[in-house]
Amino acid sequence: MAQELGLSHDQGVCIDAEDPRLQETLRALRVETVVHTAGPFQGQDYTVARAAIDARCHYMDLADSRQFVTGIHVLDDHAKERGLTVTSGASSVPALSCAVVDRYLPEFQRLESIRIGISSGARAPGLATVRGVFSYGGKPIRTLQGGSWVTEYGWRNIERHQFPSPLGRRWLGTCDVPDLDVLPRRYPDARTVTFQAGFASGLGHLVVSGFAGLVQAGLIKSMTSLAAPLKRVSRWIEPLVSDKGGMFVTLEGMGRKGQVKRITWNLIAQQNHGPFIPCGASIVLATKIAEGVKMPTGAMPCTGLLTLGEYVEALKGLDLKEVVE
Repeated sequence: MAQELGLSHDQGVCIDAEDPRLQETLRALRVETVVHTAGPFQGQDYTVARAAIDARCHYMDLADSRQFVTGIHVLDDHAKERGLTVTSGASSVPALSCAVVDRYLPEFQRLESIRIGISSGARAPGLATVRGVFSYGGKPIRTLQGGSWVTEYGWRNIERHQFPSPLGRRWLGTCDVPDLDVLPRRYPDARTVTFQAGFASGLGHLVVSGFAGLVQAGLIKSMTSLAAPLKRVSRWIEPLVSDKGGMFVTLEGMGRKGQVKRITWNLIAQQNHGPFIPCGASIVLATKIAEGVKMPTGAMPCTGLLTLGEYVEALKGLDLKEVVE
């Protein structure tokens, strides 16, 4: 990695996240901020975060695990005692999605619905991410709809969503992400909060949804074992699939003048630049800490710590375009 970044060999260090002496290693390296990207976070504990706090390091991660991100508060007292910022979910969800809602919230008298979706381009994310998102395939997921908590199933309940050009229509299915818990708490007027995701290959999405159906029916135990072979297949067909991906956040409710209001924010990524989008939050936050910007102390999901403008600016140089409808 050091060589890829054009750094000297001694600027790269191999660290075992499960090493019981991790905090000693961080102290010896005089690390100020730890950015934890070694997923999947589904099923992980807070070993790395605890080691960072013990070593008096600020900590952030790119977790998209609902339980992991919402549970980070167990470290709140420990982080506050050390005067540290500890945050989980510094990624597309919930950091970016929340920044979008915060940006447009002043235009609503009452925000009633938040719908979020992501469709990838041809290039599949890393194997850890694939394992993470496959872990809940066919498993029950609680979502807030119409003011009531209902049960859906991972990668099921598929529907077509119309993205702005050049993406067009893409298949999306239900996914389990921190936003489903974090956003209803942050925006209590919201009676509906949903999240869906999908793939550039329509056939590939239907295959994944089909396997999720087998899990839902109890015919197979889990989709996790399929992550590696399906990722290999995705790499083989990558030249045949669109290199464009996108994310949308649709907000609905009552506008400032009492009218029905709807805003859809889109971020369109081309040239397979979509997998870089989750890095934006950690870039912004690590830079703020390095520059001495005063940050909230304690342990919290990554919401309200950065603006949409800051997030997008951190991704400058990528082939990205915002479209507001």
